[in-house]
Amino acid sequence: MGNMASSLILHKRITTTLAKAKALRVYVEPLLTKAKEDTTHSRRTVFSYLQDKDAVSILFREIAEKIANRPGGYTRIIKMENRLGDNAEMAIIELVDYNTVYTSGDAQVAKKSTRRRGGKGGAAKAAAPAAFEEAVVVEEPKAEAVVEETPVAEAPAAEEAPEAPAANEENAEKGE
Repeated sequence: MGNMASSLILHKRITTTLAKAKALRVYVEPLLTKAKEDTTHSRRTVFSYLQDKDAVSILFREIAEKIANRPGGYTRIIKMENRLGDNAEMAIIELVDYNTVYTSGDAQVAKKSTRRRGGKGGAAKAAAPAAFEEAVVVEEPKAEAVVEETPVAEAPAAEEAPEAPAANEENAEKGE
């Protein structure tokens, strides 16, 4: 089982008999769950099962990042045709997040919605949509009064200059 688990981690997909694939799923899924927490203890525990340093490093470096948000079900078993030699049932076991046929690149977590009865407008609004449409009152915008502004002649630049002395006059009145 350790060698098959190492091969699954290294190659992301292996072909084996159906019975071995089902047994491998039970063996490898707890290891993948343990790999989510990257501590020395979890690395040593996983290494005691796999006995392959490369597989452990790939598991904690690459695979753990992809399965971080997944609550379980890291592997998929796909049945194939029976083997010609002994008619054994064959299957492909693969890591779910690495199959590009079923996933579109990144794993997306589906947001769960809570289902409640009698919430804000849910069932009541669906039961009587006409009542809600009649209750809506649309107000038309009122016409605004148009005020004509008379053009004001621009003040000459000389009037702007006395503003600074006005501030000085106020200071002079205060006695400064």
